[in-house]
Amino acid sequence: MSNPTCAEVQPAEAGLADVVACDSEICFIDGEKGRLVYRGYDAIELAEKSHFEEVAYLLWFGALPRATEYKAFLAGFTGSMTLPGETVALLRSFPSTAAPMEALRTAVSSLGHWDPDSGNTALDACLRKAQRITLRIPLLVAAYQRLHERNEPIKPIVGHGIAFNFLYTLQGKEPEPLIERALDAALVLHADHELNASTFAARVTAATMSDIYSSVTAAIGALKGPLHGGANMEVMQLLEEIGAPERAEGVVKEKLRQKIKIPGFGHRVYRCEDPRAEMLREYSRRVCALVGNSKYFEITEAVRRVALENTKVFPNVDLYTASLYNAMGLPQELFTPIFAIARVVGWTSHILEQWSSNRLIRPRAEYVGHHDLHYIDIRERA
Repeated sequence: MSNPTCAEVQPAEAGLADVVACDSEICFIDGEKGRLVYRGYDAIELAEKSHFEEVAYLLWFGALPRATEYKAFLAGFTGSMTLPGETVALLRSFPSTAAPMEALRTAVSSLGHWDPDSGNTALDACLRKAQRITLRIPLLVAAYQRLHERNEPIKPIVGHGIAFNFLYTLQGKEPEPLIERALDAALVLHADHELNASTFAARVTAATMSDIYSSVTAAIGALKGPLHGGANMEVMQLLEEIGAPERAEGVVKEKLRQKIKIPGFGHRVYRCEDPRAEMLREYSRRVCALVGNSKYFEITEAVRRVALENTKVFPNVDLYTASLYNAMGLPQELFTPIFAIARVVGWTSHILEQWSSNRLIRPRAEYVGHHDLHYIDIRERA
């Protein structure tokens, strides 16, 4: 059989929508029923009953740990939270105009220079690197923000988890237990989401047999784009624009009239409400009440009501993270880096899975340009 001509090749779906690019055992999304599953476990149940570190173990090693395994894992994992001095010096050298995601992208790339396993491609070494990157991204985000605010970085408290130490190294005080728990649950819910743009970027880079730091840096570059990682910040900006719950109806309806997308609603995969939204809604309600300021939660509720009454799109994971993170005292510019703090576990899990049976990812493009043009001397061109 002869190869099909360009005219016979079926055009790809825009944005590769619904195209299956690989087999994976890491994450399953049921867009019709609104389910998110990590290696067979419902992500909502994990967020309710587990912790981010245990979910990281699950995604990296393929199974939940036994008690002795988990104890040993935590001793080596949260017991080694440090940043290379060279990387801190690099953070100090960035201009004050550098956005946190820009700083994170460059700093993560630099970490490979100081990793003792940098050139070691064995599985155990790659797992160690995955763990180091996961530990250091929250420290990088906190350290850069403190330097940006003319404060010195703070060392983490050994033995505490990632949610605790991110808040501690950023804010300089031990977090309230509810706030720590809410952030931990948010990290679990953001840990992986199948072949989203940043995860696909990581797998494409890993498929070339580049190193894990290059692959994670590629993922961070994709997450930096406002169509992927910036929606929760856009939600916060919308809430500030509205200003009060009673103004939500007018503002939202006017945006809909102008066909302006409402941030925090709609998803490429889910055909119903994002399963992560309801848990984050409850945590937002509780944390806002704890800090004594429910203004933005109430505006979010009003936006949700108006949007559901006037559209056929549903809330996604970003809708309630805005008011939740704001109540935690987190600056808007850190909302997307917090996404990276969680998603690095998924990125590195996919990188390791890609390498387990690697083949270079090289799709084709449907050519829609000219044919059969001939060169004309530059002096004779019209």
